[in-house]
Amino acid sequence: HHASELKRKLGLSPLSEIKQNITKSWQDVQTSNAYLSASATLDDIASSEVYKKTQETLSQAGQKTSAALSTVGTAISRKLGDMRNSPTFKSFEDKVGNIKYKVVGGKANGESAHSPNESNPVQDNAPF
Repeated sequence: HHASELKRKLGLSPLSEIKQNITKSWQDVQTSNAYLSASATLDDIASSEVYKKTQETLSQAGQKTSAALSTVGTAISRKLGDMRNSPTFKSFEDKVGNIKYKVVGGKANGESAHSPNESNPVQDNAPF
């Protein structure tokens, strides 16, 4: 009890003790032979020609992949645009529009097709 009272007066809380223990343990790890050996090995690997070539190759592969995906995206966008302007799509769009008109009724600029006196207005949440 006396030791815990002294620690409290000195401002040493259980949390600060844990922090000190972790800091000390990390310092011990960093100065250990295993850590120093592993660190030196990693430094050797990072400065090796094989590592540098692999890093360069992966970087180039990433750039080429990015360019290829961009090209594919552009091509898909162009094809979708072409498809949307095709007579077949226009015909389909007209048919869907006719069905919508028959189901929901005519609307102009978001106005309801029903008179304002009706108590049950139809909401249009269709995406087209």
